[in-house]
Amino acid sequence: MRTHYFKTALRLKSLTLSVGIALLAGCTVGPTFTIPKEAYSITDIENNRDYVQQYNVSNTMISASWWSQFNDPILTELAARAEHANLDLQLTASRIEQSRARLGITKANKLPQVSFFGDYTREDISDKSKFAALGAKDSGNNYWQTGFDASWEIDLWGHIKRAEEGAMAELKATLLDREAFKVSLMAEVAHQYLQLRGTQSQLQIVQHNKAIAAQKLKLVSNQANNGFATRYDMSMAEAQLATVEAQIPRIIAKRNAQMNSIAILLGESPHALDALLIDAMPQPSLPNTIPIGIPSELAQQRPDVLSAQARLHKATADIGVAQANFYPRITLVGRTGFESFESGDLATWDASFFSMGPAIYLPIFQGGKLEKRLELTEEAQKSAAITYRKTVLNAWHEVDNALDGLASMRSHHDALEKAYHGYQQALHFAERRFEQGAGNYLDVLTAQRNLLDSQLALSESVTSTSLSLVSLYKSLGGGWNAIEVSDE
Repeated sequence: MRTHYFKTALRLKSLTLSVGIALLAGCTVGPTFTIPKEAYSITDIENNRDYVQQYNVSNTMISASWWSQFNDPILTELAARAEHANLDLQLTASRIEQSRARLGITKANKLPQVSFFGDYTREDISDKSKFAALGAKDSGNNYWQTGFDASWEIDLWGHIKRAEEGAMAELKATLLDREAFKVSLMAEVAHQYLQLRGTQSQLQIVQHNKAIAAQKLKLVSNQANNGFATRYDMSMAEAQLATVEAQIPRIIAKRNAQMNSIAILLGESPHALDALLIDAMPQPSLPNTIPIGIPSELAQQRPDVLSAQARLHKATADIGVAQANFYPRITLVGRTGFESFESGDLATWDASFFSMGPAIYLPIFQGGKLEKRLELTEEAQKSAAITYRKTVLNAWHEVDNALDGLASMRSHHDALEKAYHGYQQALHFAERRFEQGAGNYLDVLTAQRNLLDSQLALSESVTSTSLSLVSLYKSLGGGWNAIEVSDE
């Protein structure tokens, strides 16, 4: 008889499971997420025609390691080290693992939950209780119980499915956040490195001009001793040398701070990279043609745009979770085990028990809480949609501004280069006039000071042009690999 009862119960359970699975297949509430169309239809990326000098651009896909185009092995080494050692990047990896754990918790809700229980109670009823009056044993006794509890929620309306969908979208967004940070990190490493090389170039220029000023002071001193120069000329030459020398400590301090800035990006202590970076090197050359990818795919090139899209997906899935809360939930629950007043009887079949059946939860009155929760998720979804559109628009503006800045800096550099050659000629003629006695030394000092300022401006222009190129690569989403974005 007991065996027949168990078989009947198992058939009932199988039937209930089949009905639940059938309902689950067609009753997922809430909107289904679709990838948004381009928020802004811009068909081309091109240089601003306001400038004479333009950079050639191509639709070749931008390399994930775009910094290699500078052909600087030290920059390549720094980028590789930053990718593995940057502490903020390690923090993003920790956030990914947290999101992955939350996804695992959500997935677990789809599966049956089984737990073991065991219980022992020593009890004694009152001699004056109603149970004693009915003849119950009034001396102390032991009560033993052990077995398993099981439950499984049938996801009739897709509550669990939508929650899992949202958790997966959140994990994807976190993965993309890491890649977006990596893009910024690689750009910052290149930015700091190029600034360092620019500062070192300026230091070399000033030191070279210091040597020239010292030679000029010596020359003027000799001429003054021979009556060909005045004390005024001597004082001006001394002041010129001191003015050039005064720039050197400031530039050295700037150089040291930049080396430390690179060190912190690599998770290193102060001065840890001095041996690698202290020697000045030529400023990296720029490529003749800039790969910018296919303009219509810009939104897919930038991880921050894809992250905003993933968060919009999560917000959409949350609406389904909130809508499912309005509907009844059915959970299959069961318990089986053994119970007895004597521990030795627990192993006997007569001590066994079981119970099983559906448990139904139906919200009737919640004081408007469910309605407000749905309203909250719908508004959150609207906010996520606006954030996505804003991120796409910001991407287009960043690319346009970066291209504009690059063209501007190139035209600026060409003009400064012409000015530099002009000041070179002016200094040459001023020196010749002074040596021939037809000019005064003030003209030489003015021409020398102008040439120094021109050299520093030209060096700074080279650095700024390189930094403009870095900004362009960053705005195009360079520095990440889509293959690395996996939610498994």
